[in-house]
Parts: sequence; C-alpha cells; structure tokens
Amino acid sequence: MTNKFKLVAPYQPAGDQPKAIRQLVKGLKSGYNKQTLLGVTGSGKTYTMAQVIAKTQRPALIISHNKTLAAQLTDELKEFFPTNAVEYFVSYYDYYQPEAYLPRTDTYIAKDAAINDEIDRLRHAAMEAVLTRPDVVVIASVSCIYGLGAPSDFLDLRIELKLHQKLPRAQLLRQLSRLQYERNDFDLTRGTFRVRGDTIDIHLVGEDQIVRLEFLGTTLESLAYLDSLTNNELSKPTSVAIFPATFFIAAPDNMKRAISAIRQETVERIKYFKQRGKAIEAQRIEERVNYDLEMIEQIGYVSGIENYSRHIDGRAKGEPPATLIDYFRHSYGSKFLTFIDESHMTISQLGAMSGGDTARKDSLVRFGWRLPSAKDNRPLRFSEFEDRIKQTILVSATPGEYEHNVSQQIVELLVRPTGLLDPAIEVRPLKHQIDDIINEAQDRIKKKQRVLITTLTKRMAEELSVYLTESGIKAAYLHSDIDTLERLEIIKNLRQGTYDVLVGINLLREGLDLPEVSLVAILDADKEGYLRSRTALIQVMGRAARHLDSQVIMYADRITGSMQQALDETDRRRTIQAQYNKKHHVTPRSIKKAVRDTWQTNQTTPTADLDFKDIPADEVHRVIKELSSKMELAAKNLEFEKAASIRDSITSLRKKRRGSSI
Repeated sequence: MTNKFKLVAPYQPAGDQPKAIRQLVKGLKSGYNKQTLLGVTGSGKTYTMAQVIAKTQRPALIISHNKTLAAQLTDELKEFFPTNAVEYFVSYYDYYQPEAYLPRTDTYIAKDAAINDEIDRLRHAAMEAVLTRPDVVVIASVSCIYGLGAPSDFLDLRIELKLHQKLPRAQLLRQLSRLQYERNDFDLTRGTFRVRGDTIDIHLVGEDQIVRLEFLGTTLESLAYLDSLTNNELSKPTSVAIFPATFFIAAPDNMKRAISAIRQETVERIKYFKQRGKAIEAQRIEERVNYDLEMIEQIGYVSGIENYSRHIDGRAKGEPPATLIDYFRHSYGSKFLTFIDESHMTISQLGAMSGGDTARKDSLVRFGWRLPSAKDNRPLRFSEFEDRIKQTILVSATPGEYEHNVSQQIVELLVRPTGLLDPAIEVRPLKHQIDDIINEAQDRIKKKQRVLITTLTKRMAEELSVYLTESGIKAAYLHSDIDTLERLEIIKNLRQGTYDVLVGINLLREGLDLPEVSLVAILDADKEGYLRSRTALIQVMGRAARHLDSQVIMYADRITGSMQQALDETDRRRTIQAQYNKKHHVTPRSIKKAVRDTWQTNQTTPTADLDFKDIPADEVHRVIKELSSKMELAAKNLEFEKAASIRDSITSLRKKRRGSSI
C-alpha cells in the first residue's frame, strides 16, 4: 500500500520528539479522544504533528486562533508535505461590520464587508480539496466553525468535464451561470468566464489559473490550464471539475423548496407582528423578504443569502449549519484528526463565538429585520463543536484547566533537539525602561540580531515604534488593526533585516517562528492582568527561545505572582534541557531557517521584475491594480525604494495599455 502522506524533512526526530510521537500515535490507536501535547518553543511541535499525520495516514484539520500563526503553520507543513494538499482556511474579511439593529436609537446597521480575494480563493481551494482528495491537511482559524453551504450540494453541483465528451456549448454556459459564474468577456477575474467563438475561458474560483475549453461542434476537443496572468499554457489535463463560485448554493429543486418555505415563514411572521399591533415590523419583514426572494429567483443569489441557509439546506429548526468540519465529516467520517494549536487561546475563542452572534440576531429578529430562521445561521456552540470533532490533540506550551480536565494523556515535549535552553530572564526597574531598551536594542543590532518589544496598548506600540525610528532604529509595529497579508510581510521584513525591532501586543505571543530574535523586552511586566498573566508571560518569553544568545528583560518594580510562576517554570525547563545536553553531550546551537516569501503574498503576484511583453493587453489593467496595492503597502512600510520600483513598472504598463489602444 502506497502512503497517501509523504513527509519530507532533512532530519529525523530528536530530543523528546521520538517519545512524544510514539505516545501520541499509541493514544490514537487506543481510541483516546483528547490528548495534549505540551511543547515548549523550538521543540518541534509542528514537526511532531506532521509525524503523527504521516504515521497514522489520516487527513487533518489544524485550528489556530490567529491568522498569522495559521499562515506560518501552512508554510511549514507545505515543506513537510510537498506532494500533498496543504490548505489555508481563514476569515476572508479584511473589514467586517455585521448587520445589526440598535433599538435604543432606532439605528439599523447594514452589513458591510471588504473581502480579500486571495483568501477567498484559498478557502474555495480548501473546500474542494477536502471533498476530492484523501491526503489533505487544512490549517484554519476559528472561522471554521461558521456556516457554509451543505457539502453535499457543493460537491453534487460541480461540473465535471472530460476530453472528447459531448456537451452543447449553450448547456455548459447555463450550468456555469447556475454555479454563479458570471460572463465577462473583458475582465476575466476569479469566478468569471468569457466566450470567444468555440473557445470558453473559465477563471476557476478556487485556483489562480484559467481553464480553456475548445469545442468542435458539441465535442470538447481541447482542454488546457493557462496562467491567469500571461495566458501561457501550463498543462493539458484530460478532465477538470468546476465547483460553485459561492458557498451558499442549492440545486434548482431544492431552491424552489427553500423559497416556498421562506414564504411560509414570512406569512407566519407577518401574522405574528400584526397580532401584537406591530405594523411597522410586519411591513418591514414583508418588504425585506420579498426583495430578497425576487433577487434569488432572478439571479440565484442575494447579499445576505446566508440568513436563509436553514431553508436552503433543508435543516430543522435549531439545527446548526454545515461548517468546514462537516466537509471533513462528509469526506472522511470520523477518520480525520483535529489539532488545536495554542489551545490555551484557541479553545476560549471557539467557546465565545456563539454568544455575541445570538444577541445580535435576537435584536434583528425581534424588530422585523430578519426572519427567526436567520438565528440558525450561526457559529457552532462549543458543545456542538466538541460533538463534531473526534480524536483531537491539543497543542500548547501552557495548557490550561480545559486541557488538563479533558485529556486522557498529556505528552511533554520539553527537550529541544538543538540543545537550546529557555532564555535567561532579568528583571529591571520601570524607571528609564525606554532608554534602557534602546541601548539593549542597539547592542543586538550590532550583532545582526532582532528584538521584540511587547506593550500593553496599540497606541503605545505605535508611538514607541515611531520613537525608535526617530532614534535611528529600524522599527515597525504589529497589532490586530493591520491586515492579515500585511502582517506576514512585516514579519518577513523583520527576519530579512528591513526592520531590526518589532513592537506589538499579544500578536507577538503564541507560535511566531522568528529564529533571528535574541531579545524580548516586556514593558510594564508587573501590570497583572490578561496580557501579563503566567500564560502570557511564558508565551512572550518563548519568542526568544530559538537563539543561542536569547534573553528576556522584564521591566517591573515588583515581582507579581504571575511573574514568579513564569520564572519558576522557565527555570524548570532550563534544568531539564541542561541535564539532557550534559547526558547526550549536546552543544546548543541557534535554529537556522531560511527566509521565504510568505506563500500567500507570492501566489503569482506580479512584481517589479515581471516581463511585461508576456501580459495580454486585456489583462494589463488588472495587473496595474495589483501592483498599485503592492506599491501602497511598500510605501506604508517605509520601503520607498521598493515602492518606486513598482511605480516604474506601473508606468511601463500604462504605456503598454495606451499603445495597445491606439
């Protein structure tokens, strides 16, 4: 039997890894539903997870609480499984304002969102891979517990094309429209198609490439994948599957049934309001639903269609929607593995999603903005989430009460193969903490090392990064207001030396893999609270644990209980590592890791070095738009030379466009 998963790595398990892998695999074979992997920073938790996947040959869902960490995990697992499907599934909103109603001020807030097109493509790719391949690893954020269309509909409605099959072109065009692909003969973007004689080009919604179909009468004579930017032929498959362009979609018969059910619920809701003398609410819900249904009947879609998902899916009242987890269950039953990375953070996020959504929907329903069935378009409750996942490994350097209560075994991964000890910790007074950290940073910069500084507020992070820059230090800040892909670019720039210092809050805690960082400074460490708890402090300290010269400086005027617990745990781990090093004659060494282009920002994105003669004239305006975004990001990051180079490329492209229109 040929293994589905093929792990590729330039090294073998070492340190605590062999024991941890054996224990986890044994636990899975013994039927353990919950296990915890207690792994310190730099001990190879991701490699250990990859080994478990390879040894059990089971598809896996890895859930992270943070988009940046999810992206980093995806990078690493793509290297471990280069021939398998390693996919990225996170929220695709760059900006999201949910629909809401504030009765106190009689204010209705319409849903407003900015969708990241690249992340949307990756979500589609993940869903398609789960439904069609046995060798899939999906790294997801907590958005994986939010509703999607039913997996059976998404799979059954796909169009399967084979070379030389008989298919009337008009029939195919109708099928594409039914899958919410739009015809656009001038701007072929994802989810669109164009028709030129007997040739149909389709830009697949889950891939960054085009499928070209060439017909001879009703026979599909040629099938090819093209580069979406240059139109160069990439391959000539014998078959291709085209999945729906939207998540919420149903077969025509099911949609008719859904529309009938929505109308019936609307009649009942209008009657409910009128019986209580609420004429405004009755009129409001009637107008809202009638408009939505007319749009669905005419074009098959409407903004907010997810609020009718219970009827579209044919679910019972109160039944939760299908989520990414249900796509795994549809394809693999209970055979897939679930890893919850940084579980001490992720578990609390998973548990909190449902409450806020319910309160917001209650107000919309009570005042006639939505039907009661809209409340069933919701994230999973935590109990429902637990019911849907079976064999789960919780991964954390600081497992909490939940992990200890539910785990049938806790496997420790404390010894690093590199021999590195946890960083030395020094407590210094708060007075002159900024001046002191500048001096420390300058010393590290001379050694070509990097520095992380954690603050308590976003404003402090921003102001400190500006102050450091004015002091001659290349610094940047990082917090939740920065877009997902921009965060990844900033982290890459830190590793490459574009920045020497990165200032942030809690985004600098769990899991960030930055081997160049030798110093972590924790400002106001004695301000006891969420960001200065035992767990938070241990996680922050771990960011320096990949460097031989690692050090942590905590600025505080007193040692709090959390600080003392963090100091004691760090001492315990240093002792265990030192004993291992002595016993096995291990000489500690810093972790070396190549700086790669982050895979999301390198998905056939145009660069300043692009050969413009290869770009078709009708694609030039789209390339200009993408380059403009990169130029703005470079300028925002103060990378003015890069921005100027991209600007010159845009100028060349505009000349090409003018020349082609003459």
